[in-house]
Amino acid sequence: MKKEMLLSRRHFVAGAGAAAVTLSVLKPETVFGATANSKLEIGMIGCGGRGRWIADLFQKHGGYQVVAAADYFQDRVDAFGEKFGVPADRRYTGLACYKRLLEGKLDAVVIESPPCFHPEQAAAAVAAGRHVFLAKPIAVDVPGCHSIEESGRKASENKLCFLVDFQSRATAFYQEAVQRVHNGDIGLIVSGDVEYHTGRLGIQAPPGDQEARLKNWVFDIALSGDIITEQNIHALDVCTWILDQAPLKAIGRGGRKGRTDVGDCWDHFSVIYTFPNDVLMTFSSKQFGEGHDDILCRVYGVDGTIHTHYGGEVSIKGKKPYEGGQTPDIYEKGAVTNIATFHDSIQKGDFSNPTVSPSVRSNLTTIVGRTAAYTGKEVTWDEVVKSTERLDPKLQGLKD
Repeated sequence: MKKEMLLSRRHFVAGAGAAAVTLSVLKPETVFGATANSKLEIGMIGCGGRGRWIADLFQKHGGYQVVAAADYFQDRVDAFGEKFGVPADRRYTGLACYKRLLEGKLDAVVIESPPCFHPEQAAAAVAAGRHVFLAKPIAVDVPGCHSIEESGRKASENKLCFLVDFQSRATAFYQEAVQRVHNGDIGLIVSGDVEYHTGRLGIQAPPGDQEARLKNWVFDIALSGDIITEQNIHALDVCTWILDQAPLKAIGRGGRKGRTDVGDCWDHFSVIYTFPNDVLMTFSSKQFGEGHDDILCRVYGVDGTIHTHYGGEVSIKGKKPYEGGQTPDIYEKGAVTNIATFHDSIQKGDFSNPTVSPSVRSNLTTIVGRTAAYTGKEVTWDEVVKSTERLDPKLQGLKD
């Protein structure tokens, strides 16, 4: 099946097509020789703040043991190794650190590196027969999204788990509210608003050389995918989940005006997406300033409105109300739930990997909006998902 068919809006389904089986199939009750109910040995790829934070959650789960770590920077991997008891000979550095990590005995990898590296690292992990727990966004460009979809499909075929860590989708109030919309509780959907408004992120190193650029990857388009893909995907993922559709087209604008001291990422976007049945979703984001912060998706139907606020209220108001509740701990609780689901899926031999397809869809939705804003022209889903353009990370001068 051709990729343009796999990723066409109308034929967007998980597990479609067939990829050649290149790995030996493991029995569900074993994971590289580890019997069911024993601790799973994991390797961490990306040992910065998020990597250290989530490794602590894996450790608290009780069903994992961190046995290897990889990061470009020696000081980061050493700090991680000291905290989690990783032996010095299983700490790897440089751009190829993940390759050396995968050569050792492991059951699974947790990928928390800059997004530009996700497709290559995930593909290598699946090829090595490792289960994959992957941070969002899955990729920074269309070919990267194709690669992740392929890796997810190969993982299922070879009895490996592949989970993408979106916290909203793992939160009960979101799940119930979205299901009620799918059941028709807000009636015919007409339009909606999607927002990701926040202050600026902190600079990790004085801008200058290539290593400083790598530390400041969140401000770099090629390394992060820009804010609409790297950060705003949280809101747009909820949008595509509620509508259960990919957009048909988009038109947008944006730029750099409120934060211009580092990198080349834009600091604001405004995009209007057109979904099937003429549903218009108005998206806006900012990553600067003070006085307003919210991550929301609000969808208006003729019989009600679904309100979702990341870290705040999730509810439905209208003829069939749903009181829902507050989600103040969503960032941690969502990750904890996903970590538990990952462990359970491996132990039970559930390799359906349902998070892959919707994650590819929402990632591509961000790229459609980004393309519309960059070009200042209306673009369609079908034309964007055929793109072969890769964002060049420009890694020259960094050690392998």
